[in-house]
Amino acid sequence: MSAVPLRWLLTLAALSALATLSTNILLPSLPVIAQALGGDEAALTASVLGVFLAVFAFAQLIVGPLSDRIGRRPVVLGGLVVFVIGSAVCGVAGTLPWLLAGRALQAIGVAAASVLARAAARDRFEGPQLAALLGRIMVVMAAAPGFSPLLGGLVQAAWGWRALFAALVLAGLALAAAYIGIVGETLPVERRRHQPAGALARGYVVLLGDARFMRPALATAAILGALFAFFGTAPLVLARDFGFSALQVGLFFATSVFVVFAAGQTAPRWAARWGGPTVLRLGAALAMLGGLVMLAGGAAGLAGFGLAVAIFLFGMGLVSPTGTALALTPFASQAGQASALLGFLQMAAAACMTTAAATLPGARMAALALVLAGGGLLALLSGAARPAAVARAS
Repeated sequence: MSAVPLRWLLTLAALSALATLSTNILLPSLPVIAQALGGDEAALTASVLGVFLAVFAFAQLIVGPLSDRIGRRPVVLGGLVVFVIGSAVCGVAGTLPWLLAGRALQAIGVAAASVLARAAARDRFEGPQLAALLGRIMVVMAAAPGFSPLLGGLVQAAWGWRALFAALVLAGLALAAAYIGIVGETLPVERRRHQPAGALARGYVVLLGDARFMRPALATAAILGALFAFFGTAPLVLARDFGFSALQVGLFFATSVFVVFAAGQTAPRWAARWGGPTVLRLGAALAMLGGLVMLAGGAAGLAGFGLAVAIFLFGMGLVSPTGTALALTPFASQAGQASALLGFLQMAAAACMTTAAATLPGARMAALALVLAGGGLLALLSGAARPAAVARAS
C-alpha cells in the first residue's frame, strides 16, 4: 500500500465522503431551514433525508454500469457538475419543493462520486490490498460525518443556512479539479463493457444470485443503514434528552471520528491475520452489542449513550471496508456495476432504517437502539455462513 500516493487516496476518500458531507452539514441547521421555508421540522427532516436517499439509491444503478461502458472520468465529472447545480438550487430555494428538487440533483451527483470512488479503487487493486485501501479511505472519509455537523453549525452561525450550500458548491468544484489532476481515468478502453440494457439487467440478476457478492453486500448495507439512522436520530436524542446545542451536537460527532479512525486502521490488519469473513462477523457482533448497550443503558445518561455509540461505530468501522472488499473482489470485469448494486443496497437500507428510527413508537433513544441492534444482527446473519466461494474471496 506504500505505492498508493496520498493525494490519490485523499481524492477517492473525498469523493466517497461527499454524500455524507452534503447531508450531515445540514443537520444542525434543519430547524432554521424549516422556519425559513415555513415547514414543520420533523416533516422537513424526513423529506430532505428521504428524497436524497431514494434518488441516491436508484441513481447508482445507472451510473455504475454507465461507467463500465464509457469510463470513470466522464461519469464522475458529469456527476460533480450535476451536484454543483443541485447545491446552487438548494441555496436559492424559497420553498420546500425547490429545496427537494435541488436535493434530488445533489443525490444524482454524489451517486456518481461515491460509486466510482469504490470502482476506481477496484480498478487498481484487489484482495488484501483492496481491503487495506478501502480501510484507509474510510479512515480519511470518517472526518466527513464526524466534522461536517460542526462545520455546518459554524457556517450557519456566521453566514446563515444558505451559505451551507455555497460551501457545497465550492466543494464540488474543488473535487472536480482534484479528480482531473490527480486520479483521472482508471478503466482502460480494453476493459470497458459495451452491454445492451438486457445484458445489464441480467448482470444485476447474476450479482443478486451470487453469494460471494450478496452475503458481504447485505452485511455492509445493514450496518451502513444503521449508521445513517444514527446520523438522522442522534442529533434529536442529544438535543432533547441531554440539552445539547447545535455546536455541542457537532462536537459530539467530531469526537466520534476517532473511534472510526481506530476501526479503519484495525480492520485491514485483522483481515490479513484472520480473514475478511471473520472480521466482518466480529464487527457485526460489536455493532449489535452497541445497540443493546444503548437499549439497556438509557438510565446511565450521556456516559451510557456515548459508550454504546463508541461500540457500534467501532463495529461499523470493521464491517464497512471488509464487507466492501469481499463484495467487489471477485468481480473485476464489472466493478462499476457491482459497486452500483452495493451502493443501492446500502442506500435502500439507509432509507428504511432512518424511517424506522424516526417513526418507531416510544423514546427516540430506544428506537435508535433497536435499529442499531437490528442492523448489527442482520449483518451478523448475512455474514454468519461462509461458503467456500466467499472464503476464497477473502
